[in-house]
Amino acid sequence: MFAKIDVIVVCSSSEYLFKAICEAGGDSVKASFDAESKKKPEAPVIAVKADGQLASKMVYFLPWKMPPDASLLRKSIEKFVSDAMDKAVTETYQSIAFPAIGCGKFGCSISLVAQAMIEEAHQKLQKHAISVSFVIQSERTDIYDEFQKQINLLQQQPTQPTEPVKTISATVNKGTIEVEKDDITKQKVDVIIGSSSSEILKQAIIKVAGDEVQKAYNAEYKNNPNAIVISTPPGTLPCKRIFFVKWQPDMDETILQQSLVDLIWTVIQNVISYKFTSLAFPAIGCGKHGCSVGVVVKTMVKEMKAQLTMRNLPLVVKFVIHPDQQNIYDEFCKQLLTTEDDIRKSVNYELPPTWEKSKENKMRFELSTTSNEYKSILTNFDQAMAGKYTQILRIERIQNERWYIQYLAHSRNFQNRLNTDTEKCLYHGCPEQAASSIMEDCFNRSFAGVNGTAYGVGVYFSSNASYSHGYTKPNANGERNMFLARVLVGNTSQGNSSMKTRPVGFDSTTDGKHIFVTYHDAQAYAEYLITYK
Repeated sequence: MFAKIDVIVVCSSSEYLFKAICEAGGDSVKASFDAESKKKPEAPVIAVKADGQLASKMVYFLPWKMPPDASLLRKSIEKFVSDAMDKAVTETYQSIAFPAIGCGKFGCSISLVAQAMIEEAHQKLQKHAISVSFVIQSERTDIYDEFQKQINLLQQQPTQPTEPVKTISATVNKGTIEVEKDDITKQKVDVIIGSSSSEILKQAIIKVAGDEVQKAYNAEYKNNPNAIVISTPPGTLPCKRIFFVKWQPDMDETILQQSLVDLIWTVIQNVISYKFTSLAFPAIGCGKHGCSVGVVVKTMVKEMKAQLTMRNLPLVVKFVIHPDQQNIYDEFCKQLLTTEDDIRKSVNYELPPTWEKSKENKMRFELSTTSNEYKSILTNFDQAMAGKYTQILRIERIQNERWYIQYLAHSRNFQNRLNTDTEKCLYHGCPEQAASSIMEDCFNRSFAGVNGTAYGVGVYFSSNASYSHGYTKPNANGERNMFLARVLVGNTSQGNSSMKTRPVGFDSTTDGKHIFVTYHDAQAYAEYLITYK
């Protein structure tokens, strides 16, 4: 009956169409309509989920009665179209299909109906980017011809020049977020964000950027296929770098939201590492991926506001929307201008009482061998490592305030969500070079899989120091490095080698004994570095 589309519109007063839709949709559509009608008898639109043989996401039932005169008839038809399109745009759907109302048993003027419906839809399309279809019964060629005639007349009208859309901006703490309709490849910022998971977006950027970027991307991918971020030179683009970020869309809204939070967090972390001050984001996931525009936009804007506030960053962040995506642009503007007091307030946190003050941005503080802090770490390490080491050279406290704040924010999120403390103190062994990187940038998932993926492709920790010892490597002086980290395991599930992300409903994976695998960089904080022989 209908081609695949987001919303099918039905005139609930049309016995023929109402019956046909309910038969195609099955009992659930009729039952949902009856229930919603009973709850909201005066609602202008009754929206129910499509089911059965209906190739759509939703069905909108709208009441309509034929008025006694032509002027009222036209207004009622315009209202019918307007109500349906307004609701579809509000719910961020991208396509809608209308029947030719009143042209059957009601006996309305086909010319008037076609003109009213086409012109009202056209007016709405000046403000919103949504695909509109009119579905005509195959045997009613007279109705089809009239609708086609009205569309042709509309296309022959001279188009009025439209004013360019101004950039919408909002100040968030020390930073600024802007929304504008433009081409992502034309942005004069420090870094342009692409997605290595979206072939269309990736190729669109590389096509404009040129061969240098294509070669750099291929080389980086070959060296580290698990990289969360592939950073390339700008080529011909007016920026300093291009970040291609690994991101996987999902139809499950909870997973989609978390993946977008991780995406924003990863981008900001890399922007800080490069000391950049401006970046441009495309509307990731709102094109061919077909993700919910409402979920994508709200999550991206909310998380970006949170990052700018929590980290106190003076960044300029631009969300750049394709000029044809008016509904997506509108949604970004709405979310940007929405005030959320909990985001705008500064995040309060306290540093651990054991931390020492430093005027030199010092990060490593060697513990006194007589302190209780040192002795408690030594005792646990010594018990697990009996016979596997000869001496501890030093234990250092890592005071990376930036990473600690991130970890603390993540910890609060876990606490609020799970209503319990799931933090564990776990070990992580690694070579000396990796240890230096971890102290600076914490546990980076880009290197996940280097030492195996038996319980998932993430960062591995163990409650058993002797197990983590197996992943250390002596330097030229025979010294080995092992971290004692604070890790948020959250809800944990049995892991296996096929898991590239955390399972739905879980925060980490495990062997069921002593190994835990995390999938978010801020899920662990490297608190102490033990150097030993």
